Amino acid sequence: MKNIFLNINNTKLVMLIVIFFLNTAFLVPDPTAPVKKTQHEHSTLQEILAEAALNNPGLKAAFHQWKAALESIPQVRALPNPQLTYAYFIQEIETRVGPQQQKIGIMQMFPWFGKLKLKGNAALEAANAEKQNYETVKLTLFYRVKDIYYDYYYAMRTVSVLEENVRLMEYLEEVIRAKYTTATAPYSNLVRVQVELDKLQDRLKTAKESLRPLVARLNAVLDRPLDTPLPPPGEIPADAPELSIEQLADLLKENNPALKAIDSTAAKAQIGIKLAKKNSYPDFSLGVDYMLTGKAAMPGVPDSGKDPVAAMISLQLPIWSKKNKASVNEAEAMYSAVLNKRKESENNLLTRLETVFFQYGDAERKIRLYSDSLLPRARQALEVTRSSFESGEADFMDFIDSQRILLAFELELEQAKTNRAQRLAELEMLIGKELFDFTTKDTKDTKD
Repeated sequence: MKNIFLNINNTKLVMLIVIFFLNTAFLVPDPTAPVKKTQHEHSTLQEILAEAALNNPGLKAAFHQWKAALESIPQVRALPNPQLTYAYFIQEIETRVGPQQQKIGIMQMFPWFGKLKLKGNAALEAANAEKQNYETVKLTLFYRVKDIYYDYYYAMRTVSVLEENVRLMEYLEEVIRAKYTTATAPYSNLVRVQVELDKLQDRLKTAKESLRPLVARLNAVLDRPLDTPLPPPGEIPADAPELSIEQLADLLKENNPALKAIDSTAAKAQIGIKLAKKNSYPDFSLGVDYMLTGKAAMPGVPDSGKDPVAAMISLQLPIWSKKNKASVNEAEAMYSAVLNKRKESENNLLTRLETVFFQYGDAERKIRLYSDSLLPRARQALEVTRSSFESGEADFMDFIDSQRILLAFELELEQAKTNRAQRLAELEMLIGKELFDFTTKDTKDTKD
């Protein structure tokens, strides 16, 4: 595998192969492809994620940083540029075979055996770290898109639930108004229902206006005009994966790209120790000088006018032992620092995983509570109260209270579904792997 990076053309080939497999694994289009900004009439979350991968400037920047790091590999593996020298003798040097007028020479410096290979391996590890940084940026971007998308879903569901409750309150107002007209209901009931209706209409207006900043946030991530219309989001499926914290922790340690980036940095630092030890050996240069010589002043001189050629060798002598030892100590300290940073990052990520996993489980518990228990009872209570109210057997405030409870439960359920989806997206970002595709049912649920 290491021989692949011997020249820049092979480096580009490897880079393209890596990008292909990486993007195939995560369904991400090539960031170098031409950008097509289109408005989807029925965009699913997966389509929005693909558009974000194509258009987001931050992801493009991370990709080009990775690409730049790959381009550095053939540079550090190559020999230093040779040095060409030319000298013109202001005053000719007279020799037996003739006067020397000028000379030209070339010299090539060669690092000590193994240095170039180590430098190339260090550059490769640096490129691997940039690749994992790209992965981190991509996962963070996908989490941001999902987080905003699910907020958008909740806002749209809030609008829908409030519209339904407004219609219910308008129906109730008609009933109260009819009873008031026939003197079977007091005027105070009519005023109360109108107050409740106004409050619901105000909440509905706020909910609709909250859609605008959410659309702007999502469009900003997609790098398109902030006022670009978005289609309504699909439903969030009711089912979700069964997860365990132990399984997630293992996946995080294995797949998290931020940890992988630190691992590559640690490998680079370890190579740096070997390279620092190589500094105790001399670099050397080989060269040749060619001197242009004129004809000898005296005739009959053997080799008259013959241009001499001189082979040269020079050594850089690493005689300062304290300097060389300090270089090794510096590299070892850097390696220790990276290892401790890796441990600290893993601890922080595992702590965050615990928190997010608790929030995910709490949202799942609330979904079951509201779906299986509270909402069915609240709907039943509202129907019973409405029937009793229409027949005159229930008080007006009983009906209002039942309606308020149902509205609160409906919104709590939607909030719990949103929270669960967002926390699942955050878990996927932390472990670097998809756990469950909430988007597979977008189109189906929307049609249903």
